Amino acid sequence: MLLIRRLPSMASSLATTAFPGRGRPPCVHHTQAELVYLKSLSLYPKPGCLSLCSTSTSDSQTSSEFSDLIAEQSSKRSPLEPGLYLVATPIGNLEDITLRALRVLKSANVILSEDTRHSGKLLQYYNIKTPLLSYHKFNESQREQTVLKRLKQGEIVALISDAGTPGISDPGTELAKLCVDQNIPVVPIPGPSAFVAALSASGLATNEFTFVGFLPKHAGSRRERLTVSASEVKTQIFYVPPHKLCQFLEETSSLFGDSRFASVITSLLISLHHRRCVIAREITKMHEEFWRGTLGEAKQAFSTHQPKGEITLLVEGKAICVVETPSEDQLENELRELISCGHNLSTVATSLIWVIFRKYSNCSSCGEAVKMVAEGTSVRRKTVYSLALKKFGKQLEAGDDSDKC
Repeated sequence: MLLIRRLPSMASSLATTAFPGRGRPPCVHHTQAELVYLKSLSLYPKPGCLSLCSTSTSDSQTSSEFSDLIAEQSSKRSPLEPGLYLVATPIGNLEDITLRALRVLKSANVILSEDTRHSGKLLQYYNIKTPLLSYHKFNESQREQTVLKRLKQGEIVALISDAGTPGISDPGTELAKLCVDQNIPVVPIPGPSAFVAALSASGLATNEFTFVGFLPKHAGSRRERLTVSASEVKTQIFYVPPHKLCQFLEETSSLFGDSRFASVITSLLISLHHRRCVIAREITKMHEEFWRGTLGEAKQAFSTHQPKGEITLLVEGKAICVVETPSEDQLENELRELISCGHNLSTVATSLIWVIFRKYSNCSSCGEAVKMVAEGTSVRRKTVYSLALKKFGKQLEAGDDSDKC
């Protein structure tokens, strides 16, 4: 209540934020930590209004006050240990920074940044004065020894990328390896990651997935990588530059099995699987968008216009073909039906193979069943042939010259 008296203009927002759906908050006594948390809720800028381009005076003042509050609380904690800190930063919305990330960035001796101009906006917003040092894919090999020397001297080095988690399709992996090899502490400061955010809201399977990231530029290598992904049963996740989206959809639509790439005859014989995809664009930003449909539909939808912003594209995994193995009694019944139609011993086994897959397979794609028959016919045919000879040998011999149905 003391907090509300000190900040009367924020009383109503505190009531709805701290006690959603309850109207007036009950009279309770808060601990000092709770009061600090409630204060941070009101001082923090409104959701959805921030991006890395925010420069308004009111936002800057608010973030400065909030940053000072964090610094005050951090001063009560133990100092950070020397080492390399991999700090995840917002992928668009500045509210996604964590309290721990702010503390590390303020406490570090130097911040390694992929683009100092881009990262400077984030640091300015939160009134962080730590020096920046460029560290990107074009100079990381030259910077490594300089950074290692500072780390060995006991400095705190924070590494950030333009957005998201360092080392995930961004610089940082090689430096982390070097530090591990030389027993220098490597400390992850978790936070935003575009592919994790996209996967969580995609509606596709999340129990298993493959993060591919950016595809190779070389056409042959790119096709080879996509061919591997096309056969995976796990959700596949890609980072796709907006100007390469049409190329990506063109290549994946054929490799992942879009029906429009099959001939008319093939379409009649094989029902190709329509692979679903999700195109997540501008995640956490004002124009965030999740487009959902098949790869073929996506190709058509984006053929006439190129979307803007960062794109994370997810494709569902290949459907698993499950085949139920029939019992000997079931096989015997099927054989009896075939023999009653007049099939001889040389054809009954092959005929039964197709009956088995037609009746007992649970394949999402007829093409998968056809493939499995083609690959496994020789072994299965011997089993069926032996059973037919054992159960119906005399009947089959007698019916060799009879009419076939």
